[in-house]
Amino acid sequence: MVGSSEAENSKYRLLGFENSKGLAVIMVISTGKVVKVKLSELLRSEILDNLNKAEIKDVYRKFYSRGTAVTAYEVNDRHERSWMIYVVLNLLLFALYIFTNVAAAKPIYLKQFDVVVTSGVFLYPLTFLIVDLLNEFYGLRLAKRAILFVFSSNALIVVLLGTSTYLPGLPGWKLDMPYSEVINHVSSVLVASSVSFLFSEYVNSYLLCKIKELTSSRFLFLRIFFSTCFAVVIDSFIFCYIAFYGAMQSGDILNMVYLQIAIKMCFAVFNVLPAYGARSLFKKYITGAQAA
Repeated sequence: MVGSSEAENSKYRLLGFENSKGLAVIMVISTGKVVKVKLSELLRSEILDNLNKAEIKDVYRKFYSRGTAVTAYEVNDRHERSWMIYVVLNLLLFALYIFTNVAAAKPIYLKQFDVVVTSGVFLYPLTFLIVDLLNEFYGLRLAKRAILFVFSSNALIVVLLGTSTYLPGLPGWKLDMPYSEVINHVSSVLVASSVSFLFSEYVNSYLLCKIKELTSSRFLFLRIFFSTCFAVVIDSFIFCYIAFYGAMQSGDILNMVYLQIAIKMCFAVFNVLPAYGARSLFKKYITGAQAA
């Protein structure tokens, strides 16, 4: 069994209890699948050996008290707080994604460095951090759902913006033509970003979970860094070529790709620190590390 309450769960995580049925609610970390196990069966299974010390202690307390003991893992309270954080991370991912994509419609020329970048490139890498946190806390299945939620929302926005350009404008309104041109350009950027986002984030999620499985949930910095590195290369190439092909010279697009990869790689290193901090806060706030 795990020798410290601070040790990280390698395969399973205790989500809570259903007292009326004598069940423990367990999440399979690698997939995010949630299963319910009778307390009597849990005590005889290998799942117990993969829980941390605090979780094991509360499983025994709940079993021997016949469900009357109050623990830090009561399912109602834990689910509410856990899902609120899940919703917040989803909304933050959506907000960052939409902002960086709209801002990416305007290339910026940095005269001092003689390079062209998009204004969203400095915030977009934070989406990789959020997806990493979703994978870390909720598993691959729920992280994929978050990615699909953002992708679907983006697709809806593209359709609505495109439709708005066909609506009759106010006669004499000077911004009617510029509005259509901007929306058409923004829509093309959103389409390019949607494709790159879907591919890169799926690669990021898969590699993160695979590395986590191979390292038995150790070396958080390793899986955050390497999964993000592969994802940013895929994202940069797909996005830049779809969004700017035909509007810019191939050499300029390639330079933009290299620059975006370099900037995002720096963020891949930076993302490690907030990932550790977020994991500590999640353990304290959700997993009841403060339990006696």
